[in-house]
Amino acid sequence: MTTHPTVAGFAVEDGHLLVGGHPVDRLAERAGSTPFFAYDRRLVSDRVASVRRALPDSLLLSYAVKANPMPALVQHVAGLVDHLDVASGGELLVALDTGLDPARISFAGPGKRTAELRQAVASGAVIEIESAGEADRLADVGDLLGLTPRVAVRVNPDFEVRGSGMRMGGGPQQFGVDAERVPQLLDDLETRALDVLGFHVFAGSQNLHADILADAQRKTVDLLLRLANRVHRPVRYLNLGGGFGIPYTDRDEPLDLASLGDNLDHLVNGVLGREVPTADVVLELGRYLVGEAGVYVTRVVDRKDSRGRTYLVVDGGLHHQLAASGNFGSAIRRNYPLVVGTRVGHDADETASVVGCLCTPLDLLGDRLSLPRAEVGDLVVLFQAGAYGLTASPTAFLGHPPPVEMLV
Repeated sequence: MTTHPTVAGFAVEDGHLLVGGHPVDRLAERAGSTPFFAYDRRLVSDRVASVRRALPDSLLLSYAVKANPMPALVQHVAGLVDHLDVASGGELLVALDTGLDPARISFAGPGKRTAELRQAVASGAVIEIESAGEADRLADVGDLLGLTPRVAVRVNPDFEVRGSGMRMGGGPQQFGVDAERVPQLLDDLETRALDVLGFHVFAGSQNLHADILADAQRKTVDLLLRLANRVHRPVRYLNLGGGFGIPYTDRDEPLDLASLGDNLDHLVNGVLGREVPTADVVLELGRYLVGEAGVYVTRVVDRKDSRGRTYLVVDGGLHHQLAASGNFGSAIRRNYPLVVGTRVGHDADETASVVGCLCTPLDLLGDRLSLPRAEVGDLVVLFQAGAYGLTASPTAFLGHPPPVEMLV
């Protein structure tokens, strides 16, 4: 058999895309139906290993479960990282099922229900406080359960991070406690039966600019040092956030991980190691660890021509891959990388648009692409589908069945 160069990190054999070493058409039979998601465990492991090599050994690596909470994937990642970060009671249960020490699980996010706070306190996870009101409810929960909640204060920083897909810090935010209000909150927490471990700052996501991220990391450390001086006990936990982006289109340049590693080595081993030696310093990544390891596979159910344009109609769509349709925070819609799964590397025979099965013109997965001619029954594969795919999409829209997910 002839082995062709990889495409988006995935091997190709005789024109067939391989995921986890398996031809995509064989995986379709294994799934039992299309569409489906497939996540390549080797690519996830390789990505975590590359991050480990680039970052200082003393920096603890956390996986943000929100990026992809598939239980089998979380179980796999939990064996490779030091921490898990969750954003709901449901994600907390998935994280606890991995067997990771609950002290290595953090729970962030606004609007935590009191029932979720009870779950987190009972489990021993670290709850990242988003407001003074949440701190009051946590203290009440601790009194009720006879346990001392383990907490960190999530800080809304007094700076913004340019170039992020979503800004989650600076200015007014629903996330975290405004930096200027944190000192007063810390004084209030001293009177409550709460074990204050430290702080969490997360200023933005999906950033491909290493220089901007490095500057944000320096500002984050400066802010954390100012706040650490206001705590009347040793600081044991500092979460620097993450925000590392992945390329989604041809215009995107991959992140310069090596330069970020050098910057973090200076900040973690130098500045924080000297000023806050008691703290575990955590970097929180989600999309960067799993996003490029996943594909979304959907089958052509119809071909049609309309006034000079060719459409490939597939059985998937934005109800599973909202981001690929350009409807998940994108200012300008651009095509995600996409191939015909059994004709990879073949010459392009036509220009076609790939559209989903939903009754809306928003359901566009690929616009005017140069592709080998695809017929009814062929498989279309979208890359960069390992993060913010199924659970970040309107799966109930129009009542179509949910897709299978598999880790291979």
